[in-house]
Formats: sequence, structure tokens, C-alpha cells
Amino acid sequence: MPGRRGRHRCPRWVTDVPEVQFFKPAGVPLRTLQVVELTIEELETIRLVDLDGLTQEQAAVSMGVSRRTLWNDLMAARKKVAFALVNGQAIQIRGGAYAVAGQTEERRK
Repeated sequence: MPGRRGRHRCPRWVTDVPEVQFFKPAGVPLRTLQVVELTIEELETIRLVDLDGLTQEQAAVSMGVSRRTLWNDLMAARKKVAFALVNGQAIQIRGGAYAVAGQTEERRK
């Protein structure tokens, strides 16, 4: 059975799904850019820790994951955003393993 090896990735709780799905450098057509994909839960970690100022422990509780899992997602998200900014690439926000708070349906990529 092909696919991802190891443990099943548990869904992270997010507040909502962002309406904006792409960010790109101004004046450059999207079709000419490389695209870095940021998952919904990676964006949520950046929002909770960097924008809302929550501690990693508080953010992990909010998302229903361990502090280590939150840390891994946060570091992956920061690296992707930094890479896209430094290299002039677009950022697409989509997919991942998440569940929207207040909804029971799990969403997958």
C-alpha cells in the first residue's frame, strides 16, 4: 500500500480556514513563480505564536497537540515563509491534517 510511512498524522485544531490562499511578490505573474506550500495548521501555528503571542504550551493546547508537535510545525512553517521571502517565491496556503474548531469533520489534503 503506497503512501506515507509511520504513524498517522493526527488533525490539529484550527480556528478557521483563511480566505486568502496565495501570497506573491508584487509585479510578478504567479505562473512564472515557484510556489512554496504552507499547510493550514502551519499557518495556525504562526498565527497563535507569532501574531497572537501565545506561548508554545498555550498554542499546543489550543491546537490539541503536544508542545513538541507544535514546535515541529512552527519551525517548518517559519522555514517555508523565510525561504519564500528570501527567494522571491509565492506562498500557497492549503491542505494538511486539520479540523476546524466547532466542526467535527476532519479535512485532509
